[in-house]
Amino acid sequence: MSTTDTGPSSTESSSTEAGSAEKAASAQLSTAPSEEKLNVPGLGVIGWARWFWRQLTSMRVALILLFLLSLASIPGSVIPQTSVDSTKVDNFRQRHETLSPLYDKLQLFDVYTSVWFSAIYILLFISLAGCIVPRSWQFVGQLRARPPRAPRRLDRMPAYTTWRTEAAPEEVLASARGLLGRRRFRAHREGDSVASEKGYLREAGNLAFHVALIVLLLAFAAGQLFKSEGNKLIVQGDGFSNTLTQYDDFRSGSLFTADQLDSFGFRLHDFHARYAQSGPEQGTARDYRADISYWKGADGKETKTTVKVNEPLQIGDSKVYLVANGFAPVVTVRDGQGDIAYRGPVPFLQQDNNQTSSGVIKVTDYRDAKGRPDQLGFQGFFVPDFRPGSGTMFSQSPELKNPAMMLTAYHGDLGLDSGAAQNVYQLDTKNLTKFKGKDGGPFAKKLVPGQTLKLPDGAGSLKFEGVKEWANFQISHQVGNAWALGGALAAIAGLAGSLFIQRRRVWVRAAAADDGRTVVEMAGLGRSESTRLPEELGRLAQALRDDAAPVAQQPEPDPDPDPDPDPASGERQ
Repeated sequence: MSTTDTGPSSTESSSTEAGSAEKAASAQLSTAPSEEKLNVPGLGVIGWARWFWRQLTSMRVALILLFLLSLASIPGSVIPQTSVDSTKVDNFRQRHETLSPLYDKLQLFDVYTSVWFSAIYILLFISLAGCIVPRSWQFVGQLRARPPRAPRRLDRMPAYTTWRTEAAPEEVLASARGLLGRRRFRAHREGDSVASEKGYLREAGNLAFHVALIVLLLAFAAGQLFKSEGNKLIVQGDGFSNTLTQYDDFRSGSLFTADQLDSFGFRLHDFHARYAQSGPEQGTARDYRADISYWKGADGKETKTTVKVNEPLQIGDSKVYLVANGFAPVVTVRDGQGDIAYRGPVPFLQQDNNQTSSGVIKVTDYRDAKGRPDQLGFQGFFVPDFRPGSGTMFSQSPELKNPAMMLTAYHGDLGLDSGAAQNVYQLDTKNLTKFKGKDGGPFAKKLVPGQTLKLPDGAGSLKFEGVKEWANFQISHQVGNAWALGGALAAIAGLAGSLFIQRRRVWVRAAAADDGRTVVEMAGLGRSESTRLPEELGRLAQALRDDAAPVAQQPEPDPDPDPDPDPASGERQ
């Protein structure tokens, strides 16, 4: 008799198969997510480009860029800028030897032309342009589209009114369409209702504001790229021609060329300064005026005019500003042979509000007492109002009352023959030797007009002939100013329109009732919160009632009237 093997191995195999089948069935019936990885396609280059463009043209990014641009402008207001005052930048470098190299690497001395500022500027421009183009097309589509038709339940609108009239529905709708048209609503009739909309200039103002910002950005960019600005110090009686070689210092944009300079010139005839004579503001300037004559072109006729502070002379795209003034002592220098080595005015630069000025006199064509070639240098101060009893060489007022000049004399190599650039208002004493006085000290002397400074050992002399005035002019060539002004005005107008113009919709429905009369419904909806919408709807309804007068409501009869009361008892019978 045979038996079947039901040992442990057979049992385990059966249970394993059963478990596998149970797991497979539960897996088919389970709603849990599969552990397999989802096959999500990558964005790719085009996808990432679209994502970046959407982010860049979003309002959030535009506001962030605008905020970054305002932050980036702060260093340009705090740190001296080369384009504004290169002298202050040089002084800052001398005072901060450790910080200046870092500022140079970060371009903090040229903030508005730096790479990082330009990057923010350009990204903001692209962002604004990317916002405006699609919104402009949407706005054009809104202008071409009809106002949305009336909702089924007008009584659910925030502003609503209704009345009954004897006028026919056609007459009411025709009157409503004409009324809304006269009130500058875009109206359209559809079925038993008239739909209208007003306030499209709100979006137009918003677009105008953004377009104006782009115009401003372009105008400022053009002004930076094509601008030029230079200074010229002119002594009374001298002139200036608007060429590059005539400027004392000159700065220009990267796209500026010399042929863009306007052809003109001018001559300084006289300078007038008026100061307060008494009171706590004594010595304060009241008026500066430069009398000049200018000409246009090479053979233009001279025209006399006056240039004042903040009242520039405009010739073409150039403006001539009066920015500073001072005094130029007139001297005559003779060499050791008695010949004139130099004659003319020498501008001294202002050091304080009372016109205490410093300056140098350089004489290159000079021979000493033995006829040997040499060079002279004089360094000192000039004061227009010297008071002997004040105990100081500082001027006591800015007016030319008692001029005096204190000079120290040098001889040797001025450093001009090397060809290196040198400041005409500074004296490099490295290769110079001071003249010695009789006491062995430095040779220096105070001079007043008419006096002569005689150098030791017959080396020559310097005579203080008199004083002339000088004026410093800034000649600025700026393009895009008119566009910038127009953009600013358009931005203000667009912003005002987007803030104060309210977009709203008004619907009028007229339908015949069971009693043969016409039920008129009017409703309004504002696209933004406005407290004036109910008032406007009320005025429209009142105007429409002139053509569709409401029917006077009659009191409804009592279904169970009481009998006349007994006059004696006061009770009803």
